[in-house]
Amino acid sequence: MNKTIQRIIIAVSVLAVAALFAYFLKDILVPYVKFEVANDLDSAKELLISKGIFGFLTVILVEALQMVVIFIPAEFIQISSGMSYPFYIALLLCDLGVCLGATIIFVLVRVFRFSSKASEMGEAKINRLTAGKKNGRGTVLMMYLLFIMPIIPFGAICYYGSRRDLGYGKYIRTVATGVIPSIVTSNIMGAATKYFIGHSLPIWLLVLIIVLLAAVLFTVLAIFLNKVYFKENEGTPDSILNDLFFRFVHFFRKRKQRLHIDDSLIRDLPAPYIMLLNHESYYDFYYSRQLFSSINPAYVINRHYMSRKIARNYCEKACFIPKRLFTSDFVTPMKIMRTLKKGYSIVIFPEGRLSITGRSYPIVDRSSSFYRRLKVDVVIASINGAFFANPKWRKKFYKSDIYLRAERVIKADEIKSMTDDEFRELVEGSLYHDASLEVVNKYPQKDKAEGLEKVLYRCAFCGELYTTKGVGNDFTCSACGKTLHFDENYRFTEAPHTIGEYYDRIIELEKKELDSLDFKVDVDTVIFSEEGRYRTKEQGVCTLTAEGFAYTSPANSFSVGFDLLPALPFSCGEEFETYHDERLFYFYPKENRIQVARWALIVDLIKELSDEKEEQS
Repeated sequence: MNKTIQRIIIAVSVLAVAALFAYFLKDILVPYVKFEVANDLDSAKELLISKGIFGFLTVILVEALQMVVIFIPAEFIQISSGMSYPFYIALLLCDLGVCLGATIIFVLVRVFRFSSKASEMGEAKINRLTAGKKNGRGTVLMMYLLFIMPIIPFGAICYYGSRRDLGYGKYIRTVATGVIPSIVTSNIMGAATKYFIGHSLPIWLLVLIIVLLAAVLFTVLAIFLNKVYFKENEGTPDSILNDLFFRFVHFFRKRKQRLHIDDSLIRDLPAPYIMLLNHESYYDFYYSRQLFSSINPAYVINRHYMSRKIARNYCEKACFIPKRLFTSDFVTPMKIMRTLKKGYSIVIFPEGRLSITGRSYPIVDRSSSFYRRLKVDVVIASINGAFFANPKWRKKFYKSDIYLRAERVIKADEIKSMTDDEFRELVEGSLYHDASLEVVNKYPQKDKAEGLEKVLYRCAFCGELYTTKGVGNDFTCSACGKTLHFDENYRFTEAPHTIGEYYDRIIELEKKELDSLDFKVDVDTVIFSEEGRYRTKEQGVCTLTAEGFAYTSPANSFSVGFDLLPALPFSCGEEFETYHDERLFYFYPKENRIQVARWALIVDLIKELSDEKEEQS
């Protein structure tokens, strides 16, 4: 079947669904609900009798045609029929509609070789979800399991079943019985809605009951699927827990950004491989997932996210690989190797922390020896547009276009022949990105500067500390009165024009004072055990000198030289952190928490000078 005819079928189906559903709303559902609210039961029954076969056919046809289209949710007509008809009639009508739609799909696929972009996308999700399943699991069982999952449309499942070696009789019996749990749930929601309207109960109570009903059903099904069918995928990126996590994030992010994907370079690249990306925002893990069209990758993440037992168990079963930030360990490399051996690709953000200026950080681990041992290709990919959408120092998210692209592939044989310096220069050069120099969105918002003082903590003009403040689109120093204004490209209208250039001026001011470096701050400390079994709180003092970082308290005392402290991660305006003795210490300054950005910068500067001296020697 050619593409034109396929498009016509989809267009006609969409128009038919819209027209039939509009008729159902106008002539049946709305008048019926009005009679119910007025407690005029006789008129409500007469209305349904007067519509007779036309009302029944409308439900059946809408249910059938939405399956052909796929992207129109079936719940609309199922809930509406539950509001309009007795439960047993609504159930029968919806099931007949599903069977009619399944039959249409079966004929289109088997006879006319019909395919559409929506059906292909739906099948791709199913194929990805079912990849690597045991041979004993048949198509019928797979369809049953997919029907009770609330994340896969009925139409996509029927396209999937129609393309398998399955006779029509077994196919339609599977469809007719497999959809019943979902239809029952939707019909109950419709009946509950009618009851609440008729009895004038609060809408919030109705919403709460529906949400709880859906949550209970979803949880029970997820547990069942994970324990029974997807057990063999536990601990891999094909785990249902991994899929549920990304679907949850997608639900909250899908309206906040428009993703533009260029995966042409890796579309046919066989897994497994390592993908390295720049790190612009908290949601880079979600954005980068979209570069993988047919395989699920594993992610290396901050071990602290797995410090609590429940989170650790979830992440382990979903195949998130923990890594202690800027600390050597043997567990992470071993888990990476095991995951690659299972055939799964791995995503790594080698900067190890979010950019605070829009510029990429240097890569701490610059050695090619680890990648050489992995014996797999390394893909360099880029994320652009994410930094200004949700920078580390601003809480508000701006709707943005975000671009992801596979930039180059470094073959395993190439890595084998590279020196550490050659590999470092290639990776750092390929990953480096400055968001201010390649602004891909316009930002008309009126609060672009708010929170920026958490990064640009020092005035670039008078040099005073902690006197800057972002208000609206203006960034002002209270000491000298200098004000800079952001334009719609997120650039200052006068020099220094970018956040990075302003930060460069702060760096030059700090370098002049490194020789007399002597920081000390009283802190509230939170200590996490390696296994997350406990968390303790105490008070202490942090010190930073040219020799290194130190912490003292009544219960703990340690110092770390800069040879063992490659960076000091921090949360803007909150805390900075480091590992010691396999415990993670969070330090919250008792006064002026904006200073955590300064502590992190000083450590970076001393580390940079140390590396320069080492290279010169």
